[in-house]
Amino acid sequence: MSSTGSTSTSALTIPRPQTPYQGDIARYWDSEARPVNLRLGDVDGLYHHHYGIGDVDHTAIGDSDDAQHEERLVAELHRLESAQAAFLLDHLGPIGRGDTLVDAGCGRGGSMVMAHQRFGCSVEGLTLSSKQAEFANARADELGIADHVHARVCNMLHMPFDTGQIAASWNNESSMYVDLHDLFAEHSRVLAVGGRYVTITGCWNPRYGQPSKWVSQINAHFECNIHSRREYLRAMADNRLVPQTVIDLTSATLPYWRLRATSSLVTGIEDAFLNSYQDGSFQYLLIAADRI
Repeated sequence: MSSTGSTSTSALTIPRPQTPYQGDIARYWDSEARPVNLRLGDVDGLYHHHYGIGDVDHTAIGDSDDAQHEERLVAELHRLESAQAAFLLDHLGPIGRGDTLVDAGCGRGGSMVMAHQRFGCSVEGLTLSSKQAEFANARADELGIADHVHARVCNMLHMPFDTGQIAASWNNESSMYVDLHDLFAEHSRVLAVGGRYVTITGCWNPRYGQPSKWVSQINAHFECNIHSRREYLRAMADNRLVPQTVIDLTSATLPYWRLRATSSLVTGIEDAFLNSYQDGSFQYLLIAADRI
């Protein structure tokens, strides 16, 4: 096992949080162990911390009185979450085996594993949570890919990479924990000229006027600060990231949320997502931008 793939706490470099808020977020994710994240990951060993897109395969789930219904429902939710990660990877552009990618806010590492399996490249994950980093590194070691897939405890606003070192980077539902100008300045610094940045994120719709009560509930639930669509585009433009693709995935994620609301894994936040998506106050977007 490589030194980068070590799973022990002592082997991880754990910097002191730079702000009280960062400390709060680290503690939040260190203690998080929701069945909706862990049980879905147990389906095939890909542990995600994001949501799903695509139509539900009701045939695969079967009837509600079937003894295997709940197990099949969980597998379907996981399939939709993996489809979301695959859709993000589809937009990274050409990636070579010698390239290095960055997953900023990597969670337990599911997207990193998928990226390495697809491209054969190295993937570096960043998280404020030592528990998440340990989990991701242990999983990479189990898969025999610890030399290529590595998570570390690190503030994504101060990435431990040289200027222009990274071929592509992403945030998958993790950008709402930081200031966007600071975040995109750092992605712009580490990306090579011509490198690709991709985010999938929930954002409040400026046309609604202000964040709705549902958005405020989501902020409180996850201790985050959801940004507006306008803020994303403005902060990218200010930091030499030029959007090439903007895709509204709101309608594509609604089937996932409707299915999840019927499962035993509900967390109490499902109605806020469904109501905000349906009343237009919240949007689910993919933005792919090139570093110029």
